[in-house]
Amino acid sequence: MNPGLTVRTITESDVPDWCRALHVGFLRRPTVSKEEVETRLGGIDLARTQGAFDAGSVSVNGVNGAGGVNSADGADGRCVATFRSFAQQLTVVGGAAVPADAVSNVTVSPTHRRRGLLTRMMDTDLRLAKERGDAVATLVSAEYPIYGRYGFGPATWITEWEVDVARAGLDGRYTGPADGGRVDFATPETVRGLGPAFHERFRATRPGAVSRSERWWRMETGDLSNGAADEPWKEPFFAVYRGPDGTVDGLLSYEVNERWDGKLPDNTLVVRHLLATSPAAERALWHFVLSVDWISTVRSGHRAPDDVLPLLLGDPRAARVTTHADYLWLRPLDVPRLLQARTYAASAALVLDVRDPAGLAPGRYLLDATPTGATCAPTTRSPDLTLDVAELGALYLGDESVQRLVALGRVQEEQAGAAATAEALLRTGRRPWCPDVF
Repeated sequence: MNPGLTVRTITESDVPDWCRALHVGFLRRPTVSKEEVETRLGGIDLARTQGAFDAGSVSVNGVNGAGGVNSADGADGRCVATFRSFAQQLTVVGGAAVPADAVSNVTVSPTHRRRGLLTRMMDTDLRLAKERGDAVATLVSAEYPIYGRYGFGPATWITEWEVDVARAGLDGRYTGPADGGRVDFATPETVRGLGPAFHERFRATRPGAVSRSERWWRMETGDLSNGAADEPWKEPFFAVYRGPDGTVDGLLSYEVNERWDGKLPDNTLVVRHLLATSPAAERALWHFVLSVDWISTVRSGHRAPDDVLPLLLGDPRAARVTTHADYLWLRPLDVPRLLQARTYAASAALVLDVRDPAGLAPGRYLLDATPTGATCAPTTRSPDLTLDVAELGALYLGDESVQRLVALGRVQEEQAGAAATAEALLRTGRRPWCPDVF
C-alpha cells in the first residue's frame, strides 16, 4: 500500500478537486465551474462521499477556464479517485420497496489504477450500508468486469430500439387515443407538480424501478442546473396521458434532433422517459411518439428487453435493436430481508448456501415461500443450491435463469430438481426494468 495515498470522506473544501477527479475519470473536460461545485454541494452527502488523495502528486494550480475554480492540493494532496452513495428505495417483485445503498460517481484516475483504491472505498461503503440496515446495494455499471468481485450481479437489462417510422406500418390517420383518454403537452412546472405522485404509482408496478428525489425532478425539468459547462440542460418536450377519468397514467419526455436534407425532413425523436401505469397509457404514448410530424426515426431510449414497442408496430422489423446490455446491478446485504420482501408465484421450500468472501451476507438460509408470503431464516439443513452472493443478486428480481447459471457452473445444484424449483419460485412473467441512471 502506498503510504502517500489516503482514502477518506471528503470535506466541503475538497469538492472542487473531487469534481475535477470525477471529470478526469469520466473523460470529461477537467474544467470545474463554481456553479457545478455549488450544485454538487447541494446534492451530495459528504459523510457518504469518499475520495482518494495522493500527497505526492503535483497539481496544476490556477483557474480552470473562465469562471472556473482553483484545483489546488489539499492537506492530503490531489484527489485521484471518487466514490459516493446515497439512500434509495428499490422496488422488488410484488411491489414492495426495500432500502438500498445506491453507489455512484465511481472513478479512479488513469494515473492511479491497480492500487486498490476502489476496493478500499467500496469496502468502507458496503460495511457502513450493512450497519445502517440497507438490504441491498445498487449501481449502474459503466464496465461489466468491475463489480462482480464486490458481490454485485446484473439484475436488470435494457434494450434500445431505433424505429424507421415510414416502415412502422401505423395508421397515418391517428388523431389520439381510442380509449377515451387523451395526450396533452405539459410545462416543466406541471411535470414537477404531478410527476412525483405519478412516479410513486408507477414504481410500485415495476420490479427494478428506483425512487426519485425532489432534486431529480428539479434537474429533469430545468429548475436546477447541474452547473457542468459541457452538459448544458436542453428543455425536452413533455406530454401527459390522462385516462377517461382524468387520472394521470402516463408521462413522456423527448427531444428532437433536427435535420433537413433538400428541404425534406429527416428528424430523429429521442425518448428520454416514457412511463405508464396502464397498458392503454403505454400504447397511447408510443402511438403519439410515432405519429409526430416530420419525424423519420424514433430512438426508444433504454427500455426493458420485453417492452411492447416492437410488437405495437404493423411491421416489427421496422424497430432495429441498437443496444442490449446489462443495467442495474444488485449486491445483497441482508439475504433474509430481501427474500422475505418479494412475492412468489408458487409454494416451495429451498435451502440456499450463499457464499460471500467479503463476509457481509454469507450463510445458509431456508426460504419457505408461498403466494401469500414468505419466510427466510438461517438453517443448518443441507443446501439445495450453492451460489455466490453476486449470483443471488442477478437472480433476485426474477430476470436471470437459475438453470442457465447451473449450466454455466456459477450455481451448484446440490439436490436433484432444486434448480427447477428455484426457477419456478424466482422467475417473473415480465422482466424487471430500471428506467433511471444514477
